[in-house]
Amino acid sequence: MVHLRRLLGLAAALLLILLTPVPALAITAPELRGAGANAVVSPDMHGRQLQAAEYIKADLAGVDLSASDLTGAVFNTSDLSGADLRGAILRDVVAFASRFKGADLRNAVLENGLFMQSSFTDARINGADFTDAVVDRSQLPQLCRRADGHNSITDRDTRTSLNCPQPRG
Repeated sequence: MVHLRRLLGLAAALLLILLTPVPALAITAPELRGAGANAVVSPDMHGRQLQAAEYIKADLAGVDLSASDLTGAVFNTSDLSGADLRGAILRDVVAFASRFKGADLRNAVLENGLFMQSSFTDARINGADFTDAVVDRSQLPQLCRRADGHNSITDRDTRTSLNCPQPRG
C-alpha cells in the first residue's frame, strides 16, 4: 500500500510538471531586435565562418565575402550590390528583399536558399549552384539568360540547378 501511494504521488507530481504552462518564445520582427541583430561588417570578410549571421538592412555593397561560409545566414532587405561572393557557401540562406545587383556569385553554393523578392540584376552566376533554391519567378528568365558553367564544389550545372529550359539546337 505504501508503494502504491508513493507511485501515485510520483505520477501526480509528474503530471503537474508536464501540464504546467510554459511561456512561448516569440521571434520578434527584425526591427525590434535592435542594432545588435547585424553581424559585424568589414570590407574584407574573405573566408570567414559566418554561419547563421544576421544582416538586417545591412550595407554589404562591394564587401568581399568570397569563400566564406554563410550557411543559414539571414539577409533581410540588405544591399549586396557588387559584393564578391565567389565560392561562398550560402546553403539554407534566407534573403528577403535583398539586392544582389552586380554581385559576383561565380561558383557559389546557394542550395536550399530562400531568395523571396530579392533581385539578381547583372549578377555573375557562372558555376553557381541554385539547387532547390526559391527564386522569384520574375528573376528566373534573366538568371537563365546568364546561367552557364559547372559548380566545382557540388559538381552541378548552373542551368540545371535553376531548372532553366535547355537551349534549342
